[in-house]
Amino acid sequence: MGGGALKDGGRLPALSAPQFVGRDGELDTLGSALERTPAVVLIDGEAGIGKTRLLREFLASQAERGRRALVGACLELRVPYTLGAVVDAVRDGVDNVVGLRLSGLGGALRPLFPEWADDLPPAPEALEDATAARHRLFRAFVEVLDRLDVALLALEDVHWADEATLEFLQFLVSRRPQPVSLVLTFRRDEVPSASPLLRLASRLPSDAHLVRLTPGPLDVAETASFVSSMLDGGYVSNEFAAFLHARTEGVPLAVEESLRLMHDRADLIRQDGGWARRRLDRIEVPPTIRDAMLERVQRLHPDSRTVLYAAAVLSGPADFVTLRAVTGLPEERFAAQAAEALGNGLLREARPGQWSFRHSLACDAVYDAISTGERRAMHLRAGRTLERWPLPPVAQLARHFRLAGVSEAACRYTDEAADLCVQSGDMATSALLLHSLVATVPLPAGILVRLVTKIQFQALSGSDPYSAIIEALRSALTGQALAPGGQASVRFQVGRVLMVAGEIEAGRREILTALPDLSPGSPETARARVLLALPLGNARPVSEHLRWLQEAPPLTQSMASLDRLRLSVERAFALLMLGEEAGWAAAREIPDDVLDPREASIVAIGHTNVGEEATRWGRYDEASARLAKARTLAERHQLVDYLDSIASSRAHLDWFTGAWSGLAERTARLVDDDNGVRLKDRCEAALVAGLLQAAAGDREAAKERLRFAGGDDQQRIEAAAALAQVCLRDGDVDEALGLTDQLAEIVVGGGLWSRAVEFAPARAAALVAAGRLGPAADVVNALEGALGDRDAAAPQASLILCRAILAEADGRIADAATLFFRAAAAWEALPRPYDALLARESSARCLLVEGRDEAGLSLLSAVAQALSELGAHNDADRIGRFLAGRGGDVVAVARGRGRPGYGNQLSPRELEVVRLLANGLTNRQIADVLVVSAQTIASQVKSAMRKMDVSSRTALAVRVVESGLVGELNQRTSSDE
Repeated sequence: MGGGALKDGGRLPALSAPQFVGRDGELDTLGSALERTPAVVLIDGEAGIGKTRLLREFLASQAERGRRALVGACLELRVPYTLGAVVDAVRDGVDNVVGLRLSGLGGALRPLFPEWADDLPPAPEALEDATAARHRLFRAFVEVLDRLDVALLALEDVHWADEATLEFLQFLVSRRPQPVSLVLTFRRDEVPSASPLLRLASRLPSDAHLVRLTPGPLDVAETASFVSSMLDGGYVSNEFAAFLHARTEGVPLAVEESLRLMHDRADLIRQDGGWARRRLDRIEVPPTIRDAMLERVQRLHPDSRTVLYAAAVLSGPADFVTLRAVTGLPEERFAAQAAEALGNGLLREARPGQWSFRHSLACDAVYDAISTGERRAMHLRAGRTLERWPLPPVAQLARHFRLAGVSEAACRYTDEAADLCVQSGDMATSALLLHSLVATVPLPAGILVRLVTKIQFQALSGSDPYSAIIEALRSALTGQALAPGGQASVRFQVGRVLMVAGEIEAGRREILTALPDLSPGSPETARARVLLALPLGNARPVSEHLRWLQEAPPLTQSMASLDRLRLSVERAFALLMLGEEAGWAAAREIPDDVLDPREASIVAIGHTNVGEEATRWGRYDEASARLAKARTLAERHQLVDYLDSIASSRAHLDWFTGAWSGLAERTARLVDDDNGVRLKDRCEAALVAGLLQAAAGDREAAKERLRFAGGDDQQRIEAAAALAQVCLRDGDVDEALGLTDQLAEIVVGGGLWSRAVEFAPARAAALVAAGRLGPAADVVNALEGALGDRDAAAPQASLILCRAILAEADGRIADAATLFFRAAAAWEALPRPYDALLARESSARCLLVEGRDEAGLSLLSAVAQALSELGAHNDADRIGRFLAGRGGDVVAVARGRGRPGYGNQLSPRELEVVRLLANGLTNRQIADVLVVSAQTIASQVKSAMRKMDVSSRTALAVRVVESGLVGELNQRTSSDE
């Protein structure tokens, strides 16, 4: 880059590439770590912090010592060929494989290295098992690394890695001895929550050597040295360095780009023998890297800008021939300006003869600056150019033609790319490619329906992958002239996706409208009736849902195998939801393992759904086994985004069975991730989190979690029951009635006993508390009539509990004590320890009413001890206070797992709220700081006032300051929260 003109007419010196500054410690750590081979080094840092520079400086030192390293980079554009970054690293590291003397395993590499076909062993026999084929491919790569004597494999930007690459990394680190050392760079904030990358470190063998590096920003002195190295070693004033540091926060790339912009604008001056900035009012350094880059780009010759635009459109490394074709410039104009574009510091030679942006931020900034028309034209030229390659990159072609608006080519290449992904086991990329096409390109209705049917929504990351698909389908309905059958097919897909998204009633309406015009006996018709059979949404009799299921066309051999499998899985789920024993026979038809990744996704969902229903029926061993099968399938076939659903179902089961250790942390991870975890899974996790908080005594937080959980149709009944129980403990009978009134018609009136396990006792208790014994008896009778003699242990235990509640309310105390005891035994047999202990508490209280004090007090003391050991400290403390009030000997309550109860002391959260209150913040401001609702803060302030025996906020602030309590906030451990 040439020197700019000084404002006084002189010339600025040309800027040099910055020297390696401020990273000596990290470089030494990296070197020390890799002296102990093999090692795994994870370099985590924000964009522009210098991860790549650190790696390259280290690799240069290794080359001097004769240690061979291979380097690959993961691109933001996810490609559908297996191990893309590893393939590039190997390809760049070896010219040919003639001298490697590979075994027969090497033949497995033929599809990935067609240019080596003449020198590789013959292709091995095809394997039907995708997992076995992938394992063989991994072993072939390991053999290549061994023959090349590779000491280190370095992969950059692993947050963009495809699933197969991440699985290969896990394969490498799990082998003994580990074949090579690994260095992986990534940005943690861009790693999906369910990515195997986050589990890589936790699953390393015990003897593995793991080092984590997180380069930080430069300080002011390092910023001065960094800038000086670009200005030929000239002195940089402290004021100038501090100014740049403040504007860039010490991020090296931001410092470099800002300095280059100031150099281009001649905003640097020589002063007192060194470099400084002009007065602040005469210089405006853009506050973001993006602004700095774009201003630099705008100063280039228009043809040079076009070259940069082409590089941004291509996104990855490209040679001169491809770049020129995408620019559309005549050869002489391209040659005249390419040097300026390639020499301005934004691009680098990624590999010999191929250029790309030095940093993804620069690529993104330049791409966003291209006008819409020019961008579409460039994507079209890119597509036409890449089509002519001997091995066309179909995923890139799909992207280019999609963004060019050429729907026919986009569909063709997307289909091909998605199928290649499925063949390699990468369901996530397959779903992403299909989703991107459907969401952005207007398609004929028939093609649209076919592609939407292929999308595995569970494989897509993000909290809402549905809206864009629904909009595309509705646009086809309103904008295309369709025959009745075509309209019905599109409308059925609208309804199906709406139901998957949780909009149950809207989805049902669309499916009901579509059903008359769907082809009789077709898979669409069968699926429509099965979906209508699911007892979701508003109240309907179970008999109505069963009728839909009975009217569904039978499965026939004329149906595609995937359709038959999907329908059989969905039918089993519907039967179990409706409480039909036949559902278990249908569930036994679901295979334990399958080879086709598309079948694996259906079967994994099937086992998860059956596991959920087994939990509701009280078949906890079956539930555990089904969830384990689902997890195994999801991990084996890299169905990463299915793991959240399995995890939330597992958490629900663990709540019931008393496996509470670590459960709060597991559910918090799911609930708080509103970008990567589906609403359904977040709601189920929130339900469990709320139940845990209620048991620990944090009732306001529990209510907030439970209200959120009620946002999902499948959790709303149990969430309402849990909320009602919390309200009853607080003495708020009207609220408990209101919560259960809304759903009584669905559960009780509709005969949906599979959803009555938690609901029926809550509803009966609320009615009894209101003095409405007749309606309470109706609830019990309805549950008994719907349940019959079915082999459903949890609902049967719930029925016994309901009878006990009714007997106690009716004054039949002896009967109630016996029934509560029977309910406890039934819960214990599942096992369901928390409910068993609460039932024993009720039995003990009945004994006390009968005058059997010794037996009642003894039982209560034992229950309190067991509740504390379980982690239900609020209940244990409540019983302890009752026993103390009776004046008897109270068994000391040991603190076991779970959160503590605080009695009349402020909890850590209440202390935090009071500290903020004492600093003058309003409830709304405190809520914003703590990221909760103002209602929760108001409740916590009220609780603190009650505990401190004051009647105003001001008095509360004074009391806690005088008492020195605010200082306790930093002394309490966060785990207490």
